[in-house]
Amino acid sequence: MSTIQNGDARREVATRKASWAMAVAKNLARIGLRPNTISGASVLFAALAGGCLFFSAGQNDWTGSALFVGAIISMQLRLLCNLFDGMVAVECGLKTKSGEVFNDFPDRIADPLILLGAGYGARAVPHAVELAWLAALLAVATAYVRLLGSSAGAKQYFLGPMAKQHRMAVMTVAVMASAIVPNHAPAILVGTLALIAVGCVLTIMRRLVAIVRELEAS
Repeated sequence: MSTIQNGDARREVATRKASWAMAVAKNLARIGLRPNTISGASVLFAALAGGCLFFSAGQNDWTGSALFVGAIISMQLRLLCNLFDGMVAVECGLKTKSGEVFNDFPDRIADPLILLGAGYGARAVPHAVELAWLAALLAVATAYVRLLGSSAGAKQYFLGPMAKQHRMAVMTVAVMASAIVPNHAPAILVGTLALIAVGCVLTIMRRLVAIVRELEAS
C-alpha cells in the first residue's frame, strides 16, 4: 500500500516487514529508482489495467480473457508500486520534501482509471458507465475525508470496509472471475462497481465518525 513518505502516517501493511519486500526495496534503491518515480509508475500500471478493462467490452472469447489477465497483472503491479514507494522512501532513507504529494496524488488518478475502465468495459449494461463514475468519485472521497481529518488535527484513519486495498482486492477477484467466464464479465463488473460504491459510502461514514469523535474528545 501507499505510505506517507515522511513516515508520520503509514497504513499498517504486514508485507512491508517481509524479508523479500525489504530485499526488493533495497535493490530498487540500489539501481537508482526513487520513491517519486515509483509512485508515478503506479499511474502507468493503473492506466494499463483500465485500458485492458475498457477494450474487454464485447470480447467474449480468449481475447477477453487475455485482456482481463492483463488487467489483473497491471493492478498488482500498481499495488506493488504503492508498497515500494514508501519502503524506498522510509526504510531505505530516500524520502523527499515533495514525497507526500507524489505519494498521495497518483492514487487519486489510479483508482478512477481502473474503476472507469471497468465501467466502460461493461458499457453494454445500462448505466454501467454512470455507476463507474460514481464509484470513482466515492473512492476519491474516501481519501479526501482521511486527509481532511488529518488537516483538522486528527490522525489519519485508514478504516474500511472499502479502503484502497479492499477496492483493489474486490476488483481483482471480479476480474479473475471475468477472465474465467468472459461472456458474463459485464454483469460481474457492474455488480462489483455497485459493491465498491456502497462500500465507499460506508467507509466515508466510518471515517467521518471516527474523526469527529477524536476532535470532539481532544
